[in-house]
Amino acid sequence: MSMIQATGRRKQAIARVRLSAGNGKITANGKEFEEYFPSAVHRMEITEPLRVTSTTDVYDIDVTLDGGGKSGQAGAMRLAIARALVVDDEAAGSDEVRPQVKKAGLLRRDPRKKESKKYGLKKARKAPQFSKR
Repeated sequence: MSMIQATGRRKQAIARVRLSAGNGKITANGKEFEEYFPSAVHRMEITEPLRVTSTTDVYDIDVTLDGGGKSGQAGAMRLAIARALVVDDEAAGSDEVRPQVKKAGLLRRDPRKKESKKYGLKKARKAPQFSKR
């Protein structure tokens, strides 16, 4: 297996993942995985594709994250890892991973984005306080 690259996006975040054979080491923007994502919920979300496919200690993952917040970056990284696993499996001539990952709903990009602000309002829907007099 050579190095596999994949991209994932969520909200304003973009994750570029490089998958290579290894022992399960994950680095995000040059930092240790636990250091970059201190939240256990985010770490669990990110490693979901690896748990579904039972490959938690098969690959070393190096990620470059850009834009958005931690939650968006975690979602983008999850999608990128799922895509990379599918590409690697197909390159090996197998088609076991795609159905597993697809059934778990990990190949779908989350389409939700921030609603744009409207004029006359403070945010997308929040109106200024109404005063009768």
